[in-house]
Amino acid sequence: MPAPALLPTSAPAATAGMSETALRRIDDHLKRVYLDSGRYAGTQTLVWRRGQIVHSAVQGFADVERKVPVKDDTVFRIYSMTKPITSVAFMMLFEEGRVALDEPVAKYIPEWANLGVFQAGIAPNFLTRPPARPMQIVDLLRHTSGLTYGFQNRTNVDLAYRDKKIGEFELAGTLDTMISDLAKIPLEFSPGEAWNYSVATDVLGYLIGKISGISFEQFVHQRILDPLGMTDTDFFVPKDKAHRLAACYAADGKGGFTLYDDPATSSYLAPPSFISGGGGLLSTAKDYLTFCRALLNRGELDGVRLIGPKTLALMTTNHLPGGRDLTELSKSMFSEATNAGIGFGLGFAVTMNPALALLPGSTGEFYWGGAASTAFWIDPAEDLIAIFMTQLIPSSSYPVRRELRTLIYGAIDDSNL
Repeated sequence: MPAPALLPTSAPAATAGMSETALRRIDDHLKRVYLDSGRYAGTQTLVWRRGQIVHSAVQGFADVERKVPVKDDTVFRIYSMTKPITSVAFMMLFEEGRVALDEPVAKYIPEWANLGVFQAGIAPNFLTRPPARPMQIVDLLRHTSGLTYGFQNRTNVDLAYRDKKIGEFELAGTLDTMISDLAKIPLEFSPGEAWNYSVATDVLGYLIGKISGISFEQFVHQRILDPLGMTDTDFFVPKDKAHRLAACYAADGKGGFTLYDDPATSSYLAPPSFISGGGGLLSTAKDYLTFCRALLNRGELDGVRLIGPKTLALMTTNHLPGGRDLTELSKSMFSEATNAGIGFGLGFAVTMNPALALLPGSTGEFYWGGAASTAFWIDPAEDLIAIFMTQLIPSSSYPVRRELRTLIYGAIDDSNL
C-alpha cells in the first residue's frame, strides 16, 4: 500500500496576509509552556488562510515511551471532533427531505415516547415528571435534549449513565443497546430549557442508520470520508497504520502526564462494537483539514459537495432558545467551549460576540474540540482554518485553545474585516 500523502509545504505567510515571525511564536509558545515543561508529549498545528497552508509544525513525541516523534501523518484520537462530521452527515438526510428538525425524536425511537424529567431518586427508582414538550430532532443537534454524559458527575442521572457505561471513552455495547438503556433513564431537564453537553450526537448516529437504511459507519464513509479522500479517518486504526497511532496521556494534576492509552495495545486497533458519532473517530491533521476546507468553502471541495451553503449557514447560526449564549443556558460542568459570547448551532459552537469571549476572532466563526485537547475552528470572515492536535485528557487541563486563538489571530497582518 502506498504511503499516505504528506501535508503540502507551507506557502509564504505574507501572501496570505499573515506574519511568519508571529506564526513562529505559536511553536515557541507550545515548546516553552507545554513541551519543555512536560505538560504535553507532542503537538501538531496547522493554519490555513486564503487557500493555502501558511503554518504547519510538529513538535515533541507521539509516543514518549518509544521515543516516536509526532509526524505529519500521526493518527490522533479526535474524540468530540467527531461530532461535526456526524452532524453534517445527519444534515445530508435533512437536505434530502427525509427528516425535519422539529419532528419528535420519538417518531424514530418509539421507546422514548414516555421519557420523564428527573425529580428525585436513584436508578431504577427514579421519580419523574412529564417534560414541558417532547424532545425534537433539533434538540439533539444543539444539545438541548435533556440527555447528559456520565462524566459530568453532577446528578443521579449522570450516575445512571456511568453505571450503564453510556458515552464513556472506552465504549462497550452497540448503538441499539445505548438507545435501549437511555429509555430507562430520565432526562435531566425538559427539552429546550437548557444546554447540556451530552450523548445526543451518538443518538444522531443511531438515527442516521435508521433513516438511511445503512449503518452509520457506512454512511459516514460513503457520503463524507471516501468522497473527500479522508483515507486516514476511521473508527479504528488498521494494522498497516498502527505504527502511526499516537499514545494518549492523562494529566496527572502535578503538571505532568501518565500513559492513558498505549498505542501498542489500544482498543482502537480493532473495529469497535459501538460506533460513536459523538467521539469515535481517529484522524490526522491533513484529513481533518480536508473536512474543514469543505466547510470553509460553503459545503463543497474539489467537486464534492457535502451540503448546500444555505444548510451550512443554518448549522452555523446560534440555535439556543431566545438567542442566548451558553452562560445563560448551560447546565454543563464540562464542554469543549468557553461560554461567554458563545452560542451553539447544529453541531458547532458559534462565536456571537468576541468582546464577551475576551478573545480575538470574528462573529460567525464556528468550532469544536475533543477530549484529548484537540481543537479546530473555521472563520469564514477571515478565510481561516486552525487545527491543533495533541493527546492529553481532559481537555480542560490547560487553556491552550484560548492561547492559540490569541497567537493565530495576532499573526494576521491583513484582516478581511
